Amino acid sequence: MAQKVLIMGESGTGKSTSLFNCDPELTFVVNPVGKPLPFRNSIETVDFFTAADEIIICMKDAVKRGKKIIVVDDFQYLLAIPYMNRIKESGWDKYNDFGANYFDVIDVCKELPDDVIVYYLTHLETLDSGLTTVKLIGKQLREKITIEGLFTIVLRTSVQEGKYYFLTQNSGKDTVKSPIGMFGAYAIDNDLNYVDEKIRNYYHIGEYKSDAEIAEADKSAENTEIQKPEPGERRRRGGQRTAAPAPEKTQEEIRKEMDAITDEGVDFPFETDTKEEQKPATRTRRTRKER
Repeated sequence: MAQKVLIMGESGTGKSTSLFNCDPELTFVVNPVGKPLPFRNSIETVDFFTAADEIIICMKDAVKRGKKIIVVDDFQYLLAIPYMNRIKESGWDKYNDFGANYFDVIDVCKELPDDVIVYYLTHLETLDSGLTTVKLIGKQLREKITIEGLFTIVLRTSVQEGKYYFLTQNSGKDTVKSPIGMFGAYAIDNDLNYVDEKIRNYYHIGEYKSDAEIAEADKSAENTEIQKPEPGERRRRGGQRTAAPAPEKTQEEIRKEMDAITDEGVDFPFETDTKEEQKPATRTRRTRKER
């Protein structure tokens, strides 16, 4: 069975760009929307396929030809494009078709060799509950199955101070996860080749780098300055963290503070009911010359 990895992120946050260092001889990309990769490359791709049976045939053929890294780029379009093609069709049966099509492209990993890793790059969405998760169509898939539950490794893209990263651990508000000890940092470079080497080393898949070689790669790929948010903290732009705002004081606390100030001999002016004091302030409009 092939290993499978889910990578989620907003458009433009480095999902496709992460393939930059992947070996073209070993890499194969399924590209449902047919858009070119965001860098010059010789990586083999198959474009405009959104039907699971066609994609599965291509994946199996690529493996037979020696490909070890299979990437399904813009995975959510396996739902979105069939949905748009049948948007005028009434009834709920079409959603069963969308879900089956989507699931089959994940389930094919059972039929692929152990030394293959399949990466599913997808957009994300934030639910009403505040949880950030994979982007889906309709409620059926989300209600019937937890997509992230099919994966041991779920990474998330992040852009901070103009640099692109993968986040490796759950923040408490997303579905990111990775095996214990696989990644030593919360944030790593968005380098899919590095991620692939880490996974192969961790699980001893196929030809993998030694621990010493991986430790050397970690020095440049891991970012220890970006820390996982602690409970009660919120993150500013640029990765800086600030404490959550202090809770509002109760009336009793305010009253005690006022009493303490009064005890120190501070006089507070009494309110008066004179008409002069109640008269609202007026604004005088000045001419340009007076200014």
